[in-house]
Amino acid sequence: MTTFGLIAEGITDQVVIENILIGYFNNPDIVINPLLPLRDETDKNRIENYSNWLKVFDYCASSKFKEAFQFSDYLIIQVDTDTSEEVHYDIPKYQDGEELTPEALIDKVVEKCQGLIGEAFYRKYKARIIFAISVHSTECWLLPLYCTNNKQAAQTKNCFQRLSRQCQQTIRKNYNEYDSLSRKYCKNKVLMKNYARNPSLKIFVEGIQAKNIVIDDEVV
Repeated sequence: MTTFGLIAEGITDQVVIENILIGYFNNPDIVINPLLPLRDETDKNRIENYSNWLKVFDYCASSKFKEAFQFSDYLIIQVDTDTSEEVHYDIPKYQDGEELTPEALIDKVVEKCQGLIGEAFYRKYKARIIFAISVHSTECWLLPLYCTNNKQAAQTKNCFQRLSRQCQQTIRKNYNEYDSLSRKYCKNKVLMKNYARNPSLKIFVEGIQAKNIVIDDEVV
């Protein structure tokens, strides 16, 4: 069975990616192992069960990251860019007075992750690493599901507030809420119709496509 290890800022990011993977591979039984943060059935609703960008970077630089390839065929690294200018993240959103495009910002985050992983190890395992860099948050990836206007669906700023307005509800930051918000992506037709409408979601999905992954359903 082809397996995916998932390193993310939080459980809400994890479930959004899980539903995207289910839709992309059109397989509800795809095996996804949450590596960061760890979770089980009893803590899916606990908002305090979270990671953050610093923990993601620390994990990438740790022996745990290298050991994870023993148990997963692919590792997915998710991090938001909303806090990229903070100390220790250290990636400015502007260069020469111009705001970086999502593509350029993602390239810088990927480069940082590569350095943390180690260039030699990264070169050896890069075919099994998928980056899920959300500009500037995974809420932006949900906008195409709720915005008919392409300009709104492509937004990268204040996406939590934008999503709340589109849903006409107060969104709670927990597993079940984000599972419900992203559930439509479990349908392959919905995902493939909408993913390109948001720039960093497009890059994530195209990153999966570039791996030419074939899901092996056989359990050894």
